[in-house]
Amino acid sequence: MNSCVIAGGGPAGAMLALLLARAGVEVTLLEKHADFLRDFRGDTIHPSTLQVLDELGLAAEFLKIPHRKTYGFTLLTDDGPIQMADLRRLPGKYNYIAFVPQWDFLKLVTSAAEKYPTFRLLMNSEAYGLIREDGAARGLRYRDKSGEHEIRAELTVAADGRGSTLRAAAGLVPQEFGAPMDVLWFRLPRLGSDPEQTFLRISTGNAMVGINRETYWQLAYLIPKGGYDQLTDRGIDAFRETVARLLPYLEGRVGQIASFDDVSMLTVAINRLRRWYRPGFLAIGDAAHAMSPMFGVGINLAVQDAVATANLLAEPLRAGRPIPEAMLRQLERRRMLPTRITQAAQRVGQDRLIGPTIDSRVGPPRIPAKLPQNPLVGGVFRRFLGLGVRPEHVRTPEL
Repeated sequence: MNSCVIAGGGPAGAMLALLLARAGVEVTLLEKHADFLRDFRGDTIHPSTLQVLDELGLAAEFLKIPHRKTYGFTLLTDDGPIQMADLRRLPGKYNYIAFVPQWDFLKLVTSAAEKYPTFRLLMNSEAYGLIREDGAARGLRYRDKSGEHEIRAELTVAADGRGSTLRAAAGLVPQEFGAPMDVLWFRLPRLGSDPEQTFLRISTGNAMVGINRETYWQLAYLIPKGGYDQLTDRGIDAFRETVARLLPYLEGRVGQIASFDDVSMLTVAINRLRRWYRPGFLAIGDAAHAMSPMFGVGINLAVQDAVATANLLAEPLRAGRPIPEAMLRQLERRRMLPTRITQAAQRVGQDRLIGPTIDSRVGPPRIPAKLPQNPLVGGVFRRFLGLGVRPEHVRTPEL
């Protein structure tokens, strides 16, 4: 029997598997796809996650991966730019956000885990159900190309995303908080004469995020919730014209959006479980709390969940002891506070800024240009963006 089996090879599952294997725990990680290559997945690695990588001795290797450092972001309004955060004033050695493709991050983490003999990675393996005995989870069932299989374990962890199959199998239903928008992701070439900074462009009826990928812009156009059909009914030419109007330097490039086939839609949701566990079962990351793309903190919350889980559970798992519900409850309580606060901040940002902005009848609120320069406002936002609420540190030993 494994000590732990984890469904889902995203940031939460991969990091937890590494931490447990590093601490001598027998752990199996299942990923339903053949690789980690998925376009337009979250890929903002914040200082809190960089610190975790540093504590694991992986920071230098991470920084060899092609990435872009961002020391803040700019709010672009019709009246001019507003510098919203300056991460250079954060404490510690990591005072920037690193943009790196998520598959590179996941490959780094799983490759590090593979160095430990107690780690096993199963690709093309989709978890679809729980093994139950005496009212407790005792592992999971999964399918791969060869058929259906079982893995028995003292602890089964659902890290299989916002549509978690194992969460549903455990009878856990998240509380939904809603969101006023969905997101259309697309990309356009970037020239050396373009701006450098990551930005949020707002104008009445429109909002768009731009992430500098060196050779191209990764762009996110925000639309009212459920507004995709209305947008496509207006046609691709109207969409191109809107993008060019918001960012005039892209006017000569918008023709490369050939059709809406070049656009990928993300349905935005904010939710969380009231209870993250059952006997022998735990949900973390997006399976426990789906985050809005506001502030780009999804990966970092998932990594923090993984670190806290390993810190608390690695020792009893290594000893082969069943995990008492009281310990799972303790973990839930520790991670519920940062989840609640972060989601509350995201909801404020969505409801006070994004929602009115993309409503052509209302438009963006007026933001004083000097507000972010206020020491209290700027300091709180800087720490929230860079370090998050209750950042976790690696306490597990390497065995």
